[in-house]
Amino acid sequence: MELTTAKPNIAANNPELFINRDLSLLEFNRRVLAQAKNDAVPLLERLNYLCISCSNLDEFFEVRVASIIEMATIDPNALSPDGSTPAEQLAQISKHAHELVAEQYNVLNEVLIPELSRQNINFIRRKDWTETQHKWLSNYFNDELLPILTPVGLDSAHPFPRILNKSLNFIISLTGKDAFGRNSGRAILQAPRALPRVVQLPPDETRSGQHDFVFLSSIIHAFIDDLFHGMTVKGCYQFRVTRNSDFFVDDDAIDDLLLAVQGELAMRNYGDEVRLEVDAQCPEDTVNFLLARFGLTRDRLYLVDGPVNLNRIQEINQLVDRPELKFSPFKPTIPAQLAREKDMFAAIRRNDILLHHPFESFGPVVEFLRQAAESPQVLAIKQTLYRTGADSPIVAALINAAKAGKVVTVVIELRARFDEKANIDLAAKLQEAAVHVVYGVVGYKTHAKMCLVLRREDKQLRSYVHLGTGNYHPKTAKLYTDYGLFSCDKELGEDVRRVFAQLTSLGKVTRLNKLLQSPFSLHKGLLEKIEREIEHAKNGKPAKIIMQVNAIVEEQLIQAFYRASQAGVQIHLIVRGVCCLRPGIAGISDNIEVRAVIGRFLEHARVYVFANGGEQEVYASSADLMSRNMFKRVEICFPIENKKLAARIVRNLDLYLHDNSQVWLLQADGSYRLIQKNSDEKTLQAQTQLLSELQA
Repeated sequence: MELTTAKPNIAANNPELFINRDLSLLEFNRRVLAQAKNDAVPLLERLNYLCISCSNLDEFFEVRVASIIEMATIDPNALSPDGSTPAEQLAQISKHAHELVAEQYNVLNEVLIPELSRQNINFIRRKDWTETQHKWLSNYFNDELLPILTPVGLDSAHPFPRILNKSLNFIISLTGKDAFGRNSGRAILQAPRALPRVVQLPPDETRSGQHDFVFLSSIIHAFIDDLFHGMTVKGCYQFRVTRNSDFFVDDDAIDDLLLAVQGELAMRNYGDEVRLEVDAQCPEDTVNFLLARFGLTRDRLYLVDGPVNLNRIQEINQLVDRPELKFSPFKPTIPAQLAREKDMFAAIRRNDILLHHPFESFGPVVEFLRQAAESPQVLAIKQTLYRTGADSPIVAALINAAKAGKVVTVVIELRARFDEKANIDLAAKLQEAAVHVVYGVVGYKTHAKMCLVLRREDKQLRSYVHLGTGNYHPKTAKLYTDYGLFSCDKELGEDVRRVFAQLTSLGKVTRLNKLLQSPFSLHKGLLEKIEREIEHAKNGKPAKIIMQVNAIVEEQLIQAFYRASQAGVQIHLIVRGVCCLRPGIAGISDNIEVRAVIGRFLEHARVYVFANGGEQEVYASSADLMSRNMFKRVEICFPIENKKLAARIVRNLDLYLHDNSQVWLLQADGSYRLIQKNSDEKTLQAQTQLLSELQA
């Protein structure tokens, strides 16, 4: 692409200036998959990256591809911001997704399996089983699999069964007649999800000290004849169907959001088919039979050379105890002010406290709630929960607070995608403990991460808040990079109280002192701050924008970045995933750099920095720069006013801007280029540096 003429006013719908959102998401998965080929990454972690890329691709088809397929039916002439119709998008997605899937299986078969074998971790093919292994696997099949496997012969009395979303299935070709004289020629076998997809062999005399595994599919292939006595199995082939897993709740037609979500969940596993994966050895007539059965065209077919669900190979990591093949363990630190002062409230009164996960422990967040539950001075706790995990200590603290007689209010987002069932169960558990549970605002997901504790001190109420960029989830806090802020600032506390009032009651939007909030003031506020940088640049004052987010999609914000670039504002964007902005276009975006970091931890923080003519402003937020975050979710954006804490965040961002080994630069054509350091240049990995500095 070559756009050389500067345009003072760029239309938000100019297709030349936008990268397709879904192709950008596939590029993200390419970067994840690249880690599986990276020799600098421990071998079992490389296997994990392969599995993550496959899991990501599953969700991509379940949600994004499914929505485009629906749009192709509803409005085939609709245009995405890059000017593509749904049919054109699907064609491009098919091309790139097929390339990605082919690369995934090439990485598995040609790179990882041989390297794992050199480390005595083996996936044993059927043809290579020893006599001892064959006997053990035969017993395993008869004892563990045969009793629970239920093949279905296809005939008029046994129609093609309903196939569960992403389940492992086999289509079997048969000859001969059964006990009733039937022979349809085909049968379907569904493998229960409870079965492990890789089975570890016990060590025998010839393979001492090794880890030997067999795919479940290989075991079923080897002994499939035992399921069809008196008949001949001519072929047995894996297949898997991916279905539309997004669900629609009509906000205008529901009386009870909980019941509506429960009703939709029951249908999730049987949504419309969007992709078919089949064993590459499957005969053409059988492939065509499956395509016809699922109503899919050839472009939705993916022939694979290996297990149809690579994500389940992640089980290996739990089965192989080889620390040298995994990331080194680390112990997150506790900030010095909390290490010195065990009373969380006293520590927060002294100064705002910033946590940077996972380098710093999530423990203080749990301790904050635990102390709030036990303190007789605490009268009320208000908390949002989007994803929190089973048996969370956060939930335990909230329940204990309610049992202690405190007023506890929890806003649970029932429609947190793929966590809906867990959140329904969580709501019931909290309600049993007399916690006030609400589900936010119909039509708007509550994605804000905030907690408010009201405490009586010196005959007055004081507000303590925790605000974060990530979920209240102790497990993901060890894997995702996020920021959390503790403060007892009066105006900040009042803002948080007002937001909770919006979520739990009815009333007009009230003006906030310091917070920016979606869907009311965040989008407008960000646009105003970008325009302010433009004015500073025109007036010769310091003008720079640094942002770290997961995605940049929203068109008006992208347009504002282009205007800022044209005005001379230097813009550094650290975007983990989707980015629809095109950097490096002469006269339009040549002052914009977009970099993506793929490392040990999932980059999840959302931070906005504005030079502001020398009066720098630093914000953290729960929101990415997407339309849904700006207009269809309840999000908060909070200032980091303590100068030391703000400087610390800016310094962390600077590490990412100088990382020379884990960073990919976005090109104007939508591709990414991995930064290669000079031979005489010192290696800098931002995540490794932060881990080293904050290692306990």
